[in-house]
Amino acid sequence: MFSTTDAVAANSQVSVTIANLRNQKGSVCLTLFNGAQGFPNQSDRAVASRCINAEDAASGIILDDLVLGDYAIAAIHDENKDGKLNIGLFGIPREGFGFSRNPKVRMGAPSFKDTAFSLSGPSTQIQIDLKYIL
Repeated sequence: MFSTTDAVAANSQVSVTIANLRNQKGSVCLTLFNGAQGFPNQSDRAVASRCINAEDAASGIILDDLVLGDYAIAAIHDENKDGKLNIGLFGIPREGFGFSRNPKVRMGAPSFKDTAFSLSGPSTQIQIDLKYIL
């Protein structure tokens, strides 16, 4: 028999609001990780991922059926819908990107530790501010 705590733990969700979307072309994709391994670009190591049309991103994106714990999200604005973050010369992203907790991004992606947030109840809301370099 499940306790109330078990039911909440198995059915928790993260609601993500995307800010600073440059345009409504393509898709916005989120990849959710529960540890540093593979973060942020090895989507096969993610516990959840979701892409929605960019024009629908204003209403938010929900990742559900999560257990309680620490997570980090990597987001991309896949303007050309090719399923990846396109990069240019010297590895500079050509499309928008962002991370949970909105850390400063210098040379390379931030760490899991710098982007992690705690899912400790039935629902957590976060905002990811997209950044565009080119």
